[in-house]
Amino acid sequence: MMESFLVSTGVVTLAEIGDKTQLLAFLLAARFKKPVPIILGILAATLVNHGLAGALGAWITAMLAPEILRWVLGVSFLGMAVWTLIPDEIEEEETQVAKRFGVFGATLVTFFLAEMGDKTQVATVAMAAHYATPILVVAGTTLGMLIADVPAVFIGDKLAAKIPMRPVHITAAALFALLGGMTLLGLGKGLGF
Repeated sequence: MMESFLVSTGVVTLAEIGDKTQLLAFLLAARFKKPVPIILGILAATLVNHGLAGALGAWITAMLAPEILRWVLGVSFLGMAVWTLIPDEIEEEETQVAKRFGVFGATLVTFFLAEMGDKTQVATVAMAAHYATPILVVAGTTLGMLIADVPAVFIGDKLAAKIPMRPVHITAAALFALLGGMTLLGLGKGLGF
């Protein structure tokens, strides 16, 4: 059971580095210089967003036959591997919300919207379906988001310039590809997934 938590944490931490929500954390931190409401907004948005994604993953598990689910998940993980290699950009309208809702509200709304359909949300759906432990997956993906985004709030642009993004993205893509390959080949059964 801890495997689903640990893998979810690690994969999302790596996938989040250089992701648009991490860029959003940099931007909000630079603009408002109020880390506590930004971090609380990130936490709340991630819990809601990934909670919904985990519920969808559990529903998919209940609706699909195991053999079909294995193929859907395997292909999804391989797709995530490719998607992870594509750099994200932050959209200006996501940052304009801050003017209306204050720091916490702006972070909550912009992070929630930025995560809709984002690779970490899709990964949460896939991992919740894969492991059939959506609560542990959501806890892991939420922790992964915080591990990647909280330092961004405190250190901002200084950290972004020093992290070699390409190797991090390649490592995350390799993990997704490994999960996809193992799932397609049915190798995870012996390891508990």
